[in-house]
Amino acid sequence: MLTPSLTRALDEPYPLTAKHVAFYQKHRFIKLKEVFPGEALEFFSNCIGKKVAEKSAGKPDLNQRDTYGKAFLQIFNLWREDDDIRELVFSKRLAGIASGLMETSGVRIYHDQALFKEGGGGITPWHADQYYWPLETDKTVTAWIPLHAVPLEMGPLEFSAGSHQVVEGRDLMISDQSEVAIERRLRVTDFPHVIEPFDLGEVSFHSGWVFHRAGANTTPEIRKVMTVIYMDKDMKLKQPENDNQVDDWNTWCPGAEVGKVIDTPLNPVV
Repeated sequence: MLTPSLTRALDEPYPLTAKHVAFYQKHRFIKLKEVFPGEALEFFSNCIGKKVAEKSAGKPDLNQRDTYGKAFLQIFNLWREDDDIRELVFSKRLAGIASGLMETSGVRIYHDQALFKEGGGGITPWHADQYYWPLETDKTVTAWIPLHAVPLEMGPLEFSAGSHQVVEGRDLMISDQSEVAIERRLRVTDFPHVIEPFDLGEVSFHSGWVFHRAGANTTPEIRKVMTVIYMDKDMKLKQPENDNQVDDWNTWCPGAEVGKVIDTPLNPVV
């Protein structure tokens, strides 16, 4: 159960600065130090880890999966499964950072997902998240929350800074094809490729259209990461442009109507 000190760590405002916001607006990603203390991360590593293990039972061995399946164990909307995890997903500290970086008056939950890259797990190919999302604008941001320090050997998130300006590749789902095609496109741009380890307590935030990937986990340990996807509280549903966006509509915002604000029980304002 959450202690008062852990609750404060989730709710206290983060000292976001104008420089932070300007960096994010230019590059569409940012890494922020000391977002959460080690005590909080250890607590959530345990409770999220238990849920991932429970829901991943029976999954085929790594060598029997495709590239996407080897990238990570992916479990969605854990805020609906566990009251403690819900407190992390609904963290006022995280939501405040997300809203501040996007310069919105508030944010809604799109969904959360645990991304646990197993020891020996493969790469996460280059992609842009918003390919999957039937959302009208790019006022979206994903908080990528490592539950421990992540050295380069464990496959931290990598970014092509400013690549939200590139349209080519937006029509590709996560796959071997996206890894090759997007890498080829980014190679002829001036966008910096940022690949760095994550310190304990460091959290990254990236927009839906910035291209990113992650390397393989070459260690025997699991890379444990929790993510929360936020959108502008006034986000409207757009007409889906591919089957994945239809699936996302039905799964993450059921009952929302095209052209109207996505205000459903699964998309609360936080």
